Amino acid sequence: MSRIVYVNGSYLPEEEAKISIFDRGFLMADGVYEVTSVLDGKLLDFAGHAARLERSLAELDMACPVTMEELLAIHRELVAQNAITDGMVYLQITRGSAGDRDFAFPDPAKVPSSIVLFTQSKPGLADNPAAKTGIKVITVPDIRWGRRDIKTVQLLYPSMGKMMAKKAGVDDAWMVEDGFVTEGTSNNAYIVKGGKIITRHLGSEILHGITRAAVLRFAREAQMEVEERSFTVEEAKGADEAFITSASAFVMPVVEIDGAKLGTGAPGKVAVRLREIYLDESRKSAI
Repeated sequence: MSRIVYVNGSYLPEEEAKISIFDRGFLMADGVYEVTSVLDGKLLDFAGHAARLERSLAELDMACPVTMEELLAIHRELVAQNAITDGMVYLQITRGSAGDRDFAFPDPAKVPSSIVLFTQSKPGLADNPAAKTGIKVITVPDIRWGRRDIKTVQLLYPSMGKMMAKKAGVDDAWMVEDGFVTEGTSNNAYIVKGGKIITRHLGSEILHGITRAAVLRFAREAQMEVEERSFTVEEAKGADEAFITSASAFVMPVVEIDGAKLGTGAPGKVAVRLREIYLDESRKSAI
C-alpha cells in the first residue's frame, strides 16, 4: 500500500503526486524544509520546527502557503492516514513555479509557494542499536555556502560528506572550517571534556538545531556544565567523549574521530544520560 502524501492542498497516493518541472525547488534549490520525528504516534518538538521554518522562510523572503495551525493539522492527518507509530514527517516549501526558468524571483502575488509533506515509517526509531555502540566519524572540509543557519534544500555537499564517510567505512562526517568543527552532515556536534559539554555557538555557520536547543536545556536543568564555543579537530580527538544530536538520531554517541578512539571506545556516560533524558522529556511533551 502506497503512502498518502500532501501536495499543495491535496492528500493523495504518492504515485499521483506531481510538481512542475519548473518548480524553483527543482531548478534552483530555492526551498526550505523541516523534519519532525514521531514517537508513539505523536510529534516531537513541533513548535520548535514550526518556529525555525518561519525564520527560514523570512530569511529568504518566501511566503508560507499555510498557517502554523494548518501545518500542525496536516502533520497529524498524515500521521493518522499512514498509521505512523514511529517515524518522521518531511515538509518542504519552495518558491513555486513561474512556468519557466529564471534567476529572478517570481512575483509572490502571482506565483504561490509550493508545499509538500510525506511520512517515513521508522519502527523502533528510539531503539537504534547504534546508540549502544556509538558511531564513528571522519572530518571533511566545510565548503558550503555561508548561511547554514537557514534550513534549505541545498544538501548536495552534506550528501557528498555522507558518501565520503561511507567510502571510509564509517558512519558520518564532521565538517571543518579554519581548523574548527562546524557540525555534522545532518546534525550538531558535541564533545565532552572533564564532564563539560562543549558545542559550537550559534551563528550563520551552523544550523540552529531544534534537538540541540532541547538537549542543552535539559543538560542545564540536570546541572550539567555547558560551554557554547568552537572546538578544533585535535581538541575533539582528545575529548573524553562526543556525540551528535538531530531530530531523527536524538542523542547519538560518537566513539571515534578520524580513527582516533575516544575514551574507552564505548558510548560515554554523558551522552547516554542525555539520550535518556531527551527521549523521556520529549515523549512527555509530544503532541
